Amino acid sequence: MGYELKNTEELLIQASNSILFTTMHPNLVIESGKGMYLWDTEGKKYLDFVGGWAVTSLGHCPDVIKEALITQGNTLINASPSFYNKPMIEFAKILTDNSCFNRVFFASSGSEANEGAIKLARKYGAKFLNGAYEIITAVNSFHGRTLATMSASGKKAWDGLYEPRVPGFKHVPLNDIDYIKSSITSSTCAIMLEPIQGEGGVNELNKDYIKTLSDLCKERGILMIFDEVQTGIGRTGKLFAYEHYNIEPDIMTLAKGIGGGYPLSALLTKEALNIFEPGDQGGTYSAQPLGMAIGIAVVNEVINKNLSCNAKIQGEHIKDKLRDIKDKYNLKNIRGKGLLLAFDLPEDNGKEIVDKCLREGLILNSPKPSIVRLMPPLIITEEDTDKMIYILSKVLDTTL
Repeated sequence: MGYELKNTEELLIQASNSILFTTMHPNLVIESGKGMYLWDTEGKKYLDFVGGWAVTSLGHCPDVIKEALITQGNTLINASPSFYNKPMIEFAKILTDNSCFNRVFFASSGSEANEGAIKLARKYGAKFLNGAYEIITAVNSFHGRTLATMSASGKKAWDGLYEPRVPGFKHVPLNDIDYIKSSITSSTCAIMLEPIQGEGGVNELNKDYIKTLSDLCKERGILMIFDEVQTGIGRTGKLFAYEHYNIEPDIMTLAKGIGGGYPLSALLTKEALNIFEPGDQGGTYSAQPLGMAIGIAVVNEVINKNLSCNAKIQGEHIKDKLRDIKDKYNLKNIRGKGLLLAFDLPEDNGKEIVDKCLREGLILNSPKPSIVRLMPPLIITEEDTDKMIYILSKVLDTTL
């Protein structure tokens, strides 16, 4: 039988005894959220500029998700992936109508979507490129935590972890066109890139680089895959980040913001790549109605309220406010698009700054020791940014 733990101390003790250790957690337990804020079990309030790692695109506990859960939960939660369901068809149409893609496969996580993209690229290589199977990705890239997506990722900290790695991936420096050209061989079936590397430190693709690379892929029959798990659904100031580059990838993956906090992802592709055969791809929770209804609610809200535009406007406001304080604290390289932003610190004390901000009621992220990353919900206002800057400045006063 279950029982109710009565206070934060009991909860933390039980967590330490029963939760499999994978990372260090702060000594607090989050209990509720609304809009831009979270509250812990002690009633302390936190301004959230991480948004569940770019997940809570509409903020915490938005009404549209709550209503979708209730309405669809009263209708149909899961009918198995053997059948079509109405929300599945409606959601696929919304995504294809608003993108350059024709087909959608739904899953539950970004790793699953990227695994699907890897499979599809290798299927394409087997059918059309004489068995080509290698996929080129970028140094500092992050594509997921399954064995294949970890192997695809160019994350140096993972070198030697869970060996042997899944073969067939090459990692090249970002924005070096000569290097990537020299890396393409007859075994190359695809190039897989994040338009903006999130976990890598908010590193953007150069526009000329990606245009040249897109042309090269078309010339050689190689697939271009855009991993938009973090950049998709309005995050960068457009509904999809590929729109900034005036190109059309062959495959795109989405997750995080597409579900607004519900586990949901999607693999989108052109009609020419509708080549999976029965048994090649699937998943128990693929396109289950409850998730589809939530996805419809989230994406419609982003489109109908033009939250992509808000991301662009508010992102510029954040950068302006950071520029106002950069000289005082020696902040460098304020960068990013929309609401996927970062800046460099003068020292490698990102974790210390993030920890101090948390104690002051502000949630930030430091993906690398000298970098602070910001990825707040798309509903952010100037008032939220001004409060963030106030707390950040207070912490920097005592740290730098």
